Amino acid sequence: MGGCSAPNCSNSTSIGKQLFRFPKDPVRKKKWVVNCRRDFEPTPHSRLCQDHFEQSQFEEIARSPAGGKKLKPNAIPTLFTVGDPPYPAVTIPYILLPMKPEPVEKELTFGDHGYARRTPLPGLEEEGDGAAEDQQPCSQCHLLKKQLEQEMQHTARLQKEAEEMKKRLYRLNRIEKGLQNFLFEDQIRALSLTKRSRRAVWSPETILKARKIRCAVGTKGYEYLRELGYPLPSYRTLCNRLETKIMVTTDMSCEELAELSLGLMACNSPTDAVGDNDEEGLLGVLS
Repeated sequence: MGGCSAPNCSNSTSIGKQLFRFPKDPVRKKKWVVNCRRDFEPTPHSRLCQDHFEQSQFEEIARSPAGGKKLKPNAIPTLFTVGDPPYPAVTIPYILLPMKPEPVEKELTFGDHGYARRTPLPGLEEEGDGAAEDQQPCSQCHLLKKQLEQEMQHTARLQKEAEEMKKRLYRLNRIEKGLQNFLFEDQIRALSLTKRSRRAVWSPETILKARKIRCAVGTKGYEYLRELGYPLPSYRTLCNRLETKIMVTTDMSCEELAELSLGLMACNSPTDAVGDNDEEGLLGVLS
């Protein structure tokens, strides 16, 4: 595989460089030979690599059949690392003539005319005094700087409070998730209400759960849990929410009724009234 014909250049296609044939047009071929600083007659196998062409000499979009870059029809190589050719390199369709060096102006020396600087004009003197006054810090700048510092301190304090609120919210979320393990949503909402509040709305699941708790711990135990703040409906609410109810009177205690295992629940009697029911002692057969 052939390589580049330019002096001091060993590029070839084996290292990924793209090679271009010398043009068949005698005028353009002569320009290529002059610019490559070599006195020879190119053969059909002579090539120049892509490193000797400026980027402006390639087509922007067009590609060669092999997928590489494609030269413009009037492209001329101008990038070489050897000395100047015996005659000027060709960069445009005509040969450039050497430019004449510009004459160097002789350094002129003048005498000292400092007296003109020592006596400034009246208008310039006033402008100089105004610039000096502008450089001095004004009281308004100090005031604005102080306000800026206060605002920055206030912003830092708010950011600290926001971080504390985020931590507190995170702890409350964890507490709420823990409560959801043994309380229903309506019971969690009831924790935020005052004791004996009539605004609590109990779900059917909570009613059934309260029934089981009352049967398990009895009247006094149930009311004691409510006094401690455990979110449970009152016994009157419990009786009103259940569908099938048979109310009868009895002299038996809660413990004796529980031993019967009949699903019976004792209402509050006047002797141990701790709930919100003021009627006589009743016994409900609950569904």
